[in-house]
Amino acid sequence: MSKLHYVHGSENHFFLLDVDELKDSLDDTQLSHLSQKLAQSDVLPYSDGLLVVDHSDHAECIGQMKVFNSDGSVASMCGNGLRCVGRYLAEKFNQTDFKVQTMQADLNVHVFDDIAKGVSWVGVQIAPVKFAPADLPYTNLDFDQIINEEIPEFSDHLKFTSMAVPNPHLISFVEDDNDLEEPLFNLGTYLNQPNDYYPDGVNVNFAKILGKNKIFVRTFERGVGFTNACGTGMSATSMAFAMNYPESVDVNEPIDVFNPGGKVQTRVYTEPDNRWIQLMGNATFVGYIEADEVDLLSQPIQNNLVESGEEADYLAFIDTIKQ
Repeated sequence: MSKLHYVHGSENHFFLLDVDELKDSLDDTQLSHLSQKLAQSDVLPYSDGLLVVDHSDHAECIGQMKVFNSDGSVASMCGNGLRCVGRYLAEKFNQTDFKVQTMQADLNVHVFDDIAKGVSWVGVQIAPVKFAPADLPYTNLDFDQIINEEIPEFSDHLKFTSMAVPNPHLISFVEDDNDLEEPLFNLGTYLNQPNDYYPDGVNVNFAKILGKNKIFVRTFERGVGFTNACGTGMSATSMAFAMNYPESVDVNEPIDVFNPGGKVQTRVYTEPDNRWIQLMGNATFVGYIEADEVDLLSQPIQNNLVESGEEADYLAFIDTIKQ
């Protein structure tokens, strides 16, 4: 029997599969199909994608993460997912500080003490941070880099910052809560179908400044749509917050980042030749589903979820944040 762990970071839900535990390997085409199958099931819990854990051939890494979105596309990085994979590997190998191989970089993971009863707290490195048009990529926009710029093609009143971390992100800070709804949805939809500006699509993040070192972020995620939270989006937005509003950010202290699924914290490192973000947040293991390995691709997967009780602990933690 194989185990599909049902996990989330800030209610950004995934199934997690350790393919290193399978008897027969699955290639990327099969894993893409499985991600779509899990997301489209009428009986399984909702998921934004599939986290694949595998062995790494990089000497400094204890494992590898691949991420498949709910539409089957491959994500170059996933901050919320990396926290969950980091916790899984920490428990598998009994380590608290290590590196994980991702598509574009080997990234540091640190497992903190639980932040509340039953709520694990994991910090992950988000890097590299790049602004060049070719790294996102973007075209037909007359900028060598987009940092707090007006782009009339996107909005008549907002300014934008764009960076790759390495997922591509477009960020705007808004004052009107209404911009967090239909305008965000419309721009995210437009830029994630064939368009003249971001040919590979882009994650679109709208943020509202709540106070010193405090923001709210909502994301329209490439390959997903509106999501409860996007780890790389909150990280990129934190970097844009520090760069564009330095009077509102103390980079020596964590930034509280609220999202529709809860809260994370970030630390930003803004040195131009070594920009990166530490993303800290929950890695909740809601439960697991067991399935015959041969049925992963060929048969419907039954919802025999064995719950851990951690979701109730996480929701209790979120209630304390709202108070």
